[in-house]
Amino acid sequence: MHNWKKELDALVAQTTAFTESLKLQVERPKSLPGKVTEEARLNAPNYDDSEREEIKKRVERFQAHQERFKRERENYADSLLRRIRPGPKT
Repeated sequence: MHNWKKELDALVAQTTAFTESLKLQVERPKSLPGKVTEEARLNAPNYDDSEREEIKKRVERFQAHQERFKRERENYADSLLRRIRPGPKT
């Protein structure tokens, strides 16, 4: 029987050495000072209102988003059904 522990230890050492050789330093892009990105402005918490008001605003935005998706789905289904169904012949 092979000595599987030695083989395992050798494999672990080899894998560790390989991963150490691949380590890279990744720099995050720095945003320009004074410019606020659109995403940061949308997700920035508003500390002037209470937490309850902040939650209420987020829920309202979510519901509006869901309503838009619902309208888009209904419009797509209607357009699909109009294409599938034969129209009146004139």
